[in-house]
Amino acid sequence: MYKILSINPGSTSTKFAVYEDEKLVCLHTIRHTAEELKIYPNLFDQYEFRKNLMLDYLKKDDIDLSDLSAVVGRGGLVKPLESGVYKVNDKLIVDLKSSLGGEHASNLGGVIAKEIADSIPNCQAFIADPIVVDEMQDVARISGLPLFPRRSTFHALNHKAIARKYAAATGTLYEELNLVIVHLGGGISVAAHQKGKVIDTNQALDGFGPFSPERAGTLDAGMLVKMCFGGKYLQEEIHKMLTGNGGLVAHLGTNEVLIILQRIEDGDTHAKLILEAMCYNVAKEIGAMLAVLHGEADAVILTGGIARSKFVVDYIKVMVSAMAKVVVYPGEDEMEALAMSGLRVLRGEKSKEY
Repeated sequence: MYKILSINPGSTSTKFAVYEDEKLVCLHTIRHTAEELKIYPNLFDQYEFRKNLMLDYLKKDDIDLSDLSAVVGRGGLVKPLESGVYKVNDKLIVDLKSSLGGEHASNLGGVIAKEIADSIPNCQAFIADPIVVDEMQDVARISGLPLFPRRSTFHALNHKAIARKYAAATGTLYEELNLVIVHLGGGISVAAHQKGKVIDTNQALDGFGPFSPERAGTLDAGMLVKMCFGGKYLQEEIHKMLTGNGGLVAHLGTNEVLIILQRIEDGDTHAKLILEAMCYNVAKEIGAMLAVLHGEADAVILTGGIARSKFVVDYIKVMVSAMAKVVVYPGEDEMEALAMSGLRVLRGEKSKEY
């Protein structure tokens, strides 16, 4: 039996779980208030604070860490990587700490994992399927300006986990399937999976694609340029409009789909129009990814927290079902996905070198 600790730092939370093989032993989400975090000038100043809180919780649960086989942290914004499980080495630590691809709380995951694993005999530290997983085909990288190549930044961990789960449920292998997978969360990513590779995806972090609860998605470039040079907004303010205060937040003042659905039930026609527009944009992106796969898709899979909404799922199904079978895996389980990634390596799958 293998004992695995998985760690997923978010902007305002630290999630962690312990598994014994496939069995969940404990799961926690520690919420961090703005007041708690504002005393730390930089992301990595939060490192000891988050790690020690997590260790205190595990101690209260009587979790003995001395027999851990692996610690798996969520991968951060490092250099583009192919999908897989990566052993945390010195090069990875340097890139995580330097915020090579940008400052993001997930950068903390691999560093905390390495420090804990190093304190335990025969324990290994990994990251798995970070958001910078890049398997795009060359033709998909070209935009209308050489200065702006298309980039692969998406919810790779959940995409890959759901793809494997669907393959197992249908008695096939992920590497045998063509899938369009849609992660419906605070950000929305839509990707074309061809025989085990994500050959195209929208840049879901702060780039293009459907607008989402918090992100603006594709915008009129001309209007954006005028706003950037209009002198009214600072760069930081504009970036916050694009990611954090865009999408549903910009239109309706909330990123909570449940609140919006209640407003719709109460007769708010504007709220209904905006939520339908988000679904409409998602369905259009699915259509684009179906074209990438030449129309040969085994399924379109909807996952993420918003996939629990019948309103959202039904709207997308109406637009997409004539083109492909639609399957729904509501919610996400990144803690399980991290742990199972580590378990595959412990059971013999080869890890990759960063």
